[in-house]
Amino acid sequence: MRDGDAGAERPSRASAQRLALGIDPGTAIMGYGLVALDGDQLNLLDYGVITTPSHLPLANRLQLLYSGIGEIIERAKPTELAVEELFFNRNVRTALAVGQARGVAILAAANRGLPVSEYTPLQVKQAVVGYGRARKEQIQQMVRVLLNLQDVPEPDDAADALALAICHLHSSRAAHLIDERTT
Repeated sequence: MRDGDAGAERPSRASAQRLALGIDPGTAIMGYGLVALDGDQLNLLDYGVITTPSHLPLANRLQLLYSGIGEIIERAKPTELAVEELFFNRNVRTALAVGQARGVAILAAANRGLPVSEYTPLQVKQAVVGYGRARKEQIQQMVRVLLNLQDVPEPDDAADALALAICHLHSSRAAHLIDERTT
């Protein structure tokens, strides 16, 4: 089940140079956020979550996630996807489930020809807040500020996905500028 549509004003596709789809993976709730970079301006396009019923077998939940991400990609036409890198978790069962959800997101992007970039939580915090030990609330407030929103995006999974998209657009833009200077 897809829940989203931020209701934000959408820039025209002709003016948006890049559109990143950020994914915060999870099997019960997968956050997504679409952010466009037009020149130096970040523009929010959409955010929300894809949820799966807990009573379904894992295979069916992964199938729902794959379909939901596919629908978002087909509708929004992002130019790239950013996903959180799996980090070691004390709960192995949770880590495996998150890994499977990541795989579904990466496969959905790959099957549609989207380049995929992966970022650690530390990289996201540094790119969005400028501090690697930033708290979740600090990240959410910076997402609100950077996207010029009145309120922090909810739920947390969607805010995290927006942070991933912002991290990617900032990080890849910096790398692109360095490449241009050295060539």
